[in-house]
Amino acid sequence: MRRTFLNYAILLLCIGTLAACGGRSGGGGGLFGGTTSSDPDLALPENHPQRLETENTIWNIFNRKSTENVVLVNRYIWAASLEVLDFLPIQTVDPYTGVIVTGYGTPPGGGRSYRATVLIDDPALDARSLNVSLQTRSGTADPATVRAIEDAILTRARQLRVADNKL
Repeated sequence: MRRTFLNYAILLLCIGTLAACGGRSGGGGGLFGGTTSSDPDLALPENHPQRLETENTIWNIFNRKSTENVVLVNRYIWAASLEVLDFLPIQTVDPYTGVIVTGYGTPPGGGRSYRATVLIDDPALDARSLNVSLQTRSGTADPATVRAIEDAILTRARQLRVADNKL
């Protein structure tokens, strides 16, 4: 009985200490990781919703939102993916996570139908930013075909960037 009481007392003491320390930390390092940035270009305005929800308090543990899953997507790869795969019907497009899912479609001049899932997971105009999964009705597509689609998307993305005069 005495040991149970002692365990509850220690637990309450720990919770109280965490609640007392849950306010803003000066250096941004905080108990649960800081969100302030020393780079003024990356800092969010004070009234920005994402900044308001990431203040360091103990209650943030229980109020995690899905905005932490936002991925910065390279706009040239995104646009090139939609252009190259325009023969496929779009099922889902989510620019916040960088995912494009298409339905089955036949390329011009082709006889086999394909479906694609594209993941763009980096803001860099780089081959590592692009992941393409291609399927046929009978299973996964030939790796050479997937590679050709990836090359076509990356080539078109580079063309879009050059046309935008941001090289």
